[in-house]
Amino acid sequence: MDIAYIAQGRIHLKRGDAAPKIIESQFGQNVRQRSIDLEKRNAWKTQGTGSQFMRGGMFGARANPEDMRIVVNGLTRRGDDFIYSLETSDIGGIFRLSNDGVNEQRLLHTADYRVREVISDEKGERLACVFDHRGYSTIAVMRADGSEPSEATEGDSSDMAPSWVQGASDRVLFQSAGIGRNAAGMAIARGPFAIHELDLGASEVKTILEDENSDLMSPKMDARGQLFYIQRPWKSPFAKPPWWRGVLDFLLFPFRLLFALFQFLNFFTVRYTGKTLTNSGGAQQREADLKQMMIWGNMIDARQAARNPGNDDAPDLVPKDWELVCRDHTGTTSTLARGVLSFDLCSDGSLLYTNGSAVYLRSVDGKTERVVKDGLISKVIALA
Repeated sequence: MDIAYIAQGRIHLKRGDAAPKIIESQFGQNVRQRSIDLEKRNAWKTQGTGSQFMRGGMFGARANPEDMRIVVNGLTRRGDDFIYSLETSDIGGIFRLSNDGVNEQRLLHTADYRVREVISDEKGERLACVFDHRGYSTIAVMRADGSEPSEATEGDSSDMAPSWVQGASDRVLFQSAGIGRNAAGMAIARGPFAIHELDLGASEVKTILEDENSDLMSPKMDARGQLFYIQRPWKSPFAKPPWWRGVLDFLLFPFRLLFALFQFLNFFTVRYTGKTLTNSGGAQQREADLKQMMIWGNMIDARQAARNPGNDDAPDLVPKDWELVCRDHTGTTSTLARGVLSFDLCSDGSLLYTNGSAVYLRSVDGKTERVVKDGLISKVIALA
């Protein structure tokens, strides 16, 4: 089994029994290097008597280029090549890799929005992806060379996780949830994710499956019409909290007040001295960033799983109620695996999935075996 996956924001390629090979983003490395070079050219501004002025008063603390966020957030196969989406602190884009990552070609890059979750159709002619506009997101479609990008969905919603329906060149499945805003227009809540189908030929969107108590995520449909998706519980943010919550808030009030006061003093210390009141920062901050990732709009904290690993050396990074579900053409559903963070369909009918700590292969007869163990795996794709 040849597989590829994203772990800690980087692409990993595993061929057969060989160890995984990490493929670095050349574009991402160039962006970081340019930032480092710019920092070196401007280093004189933070030295000598003028350093206090540059660090504090007007410009605040300077960011370390080594801490720049560069994350691969989407990966798909197109023939013998790979196409991936990447985002940095300033810009994002879509890139093609050939010769197992040796050669890289830029297809699209922009600073107007973030590009995520790119997926190629079966013929390799078109790409679907997510355009994140910092408040809402849409499904976009473009040619395989990155030209003619257009947003296929609209509305005040969070549209994510596109996938092409097998055997149908104009149909795209995706998950969508409405966004609730206050009088000032700020997003304060979202509804449950439902599964929708986009018909590009007819320019129509229809709802395939929804549940008012569950998020239905990452939909995929095979050639037989079976629908696969991840289901997890959803709770309304406006639900009345239990009685003990008020008592707990009252008891924690002094500690929260002290924490707020500390952060207030820490802000002014950083602003005028460039240093924090604690010893954290730099390498420690980067280590913390590697222990969490954003999945389906939720921050996944690997430290929580590490504290409760049970008897498994590859603990689930998500709760057991994140279930991989199959729904056949009769509407009958069955749970295939629990604690699933990402999955993909194999050509022989088997399933590849990850719990965030390892990748597993579930054969057609239901047997499961572990393919590889790694850390913070956010996406997995089958290459066969």
